Amino acid sequence: MKLEEIKEILGAVIISKSDGLDINIMRAYCADLMSDVLAFSITNSLLITHLTNAQVIRTSEVADIKAIVFVQGKRPDIETIALADGKRIPLLVTDFSMFDTCGRLYEKGLRSQSDTDF
Repeated sequence: MKLEEIKEILGAVIISKSDGLDINIMRAYCADLMSDVLAFSITNSLLITHLTNAQVIRTSEVADIKAIVFVQGKRPDIETIALADGKRIPLLVTDFSMFDTCGRLYEKGLRSQSDTDF
């Protein structure tokens, strides 16, 4: 699924310079514990989270996360956005809850890394 389609499904806004809307996202992972992202996410995924600090960007870089969606309208500060821009990680914000965000994406065919019906 293209990041552009994810943006539309979630009614999200891009808040970073590196929008990368043509990125193909194969899987999604939602978490607020960055240790879980490092331990359980797979590369080339979309991260869905409530957290908006710089550690989310650093963790995403290490885990090879391709884009981040912040839920419930939460927005990172300008320094965190600048860090994401420097690492070319697109940032999106949606007003949906984490549950609704995951449900909407699942309904449209985006799966987690644990799903084997790829």
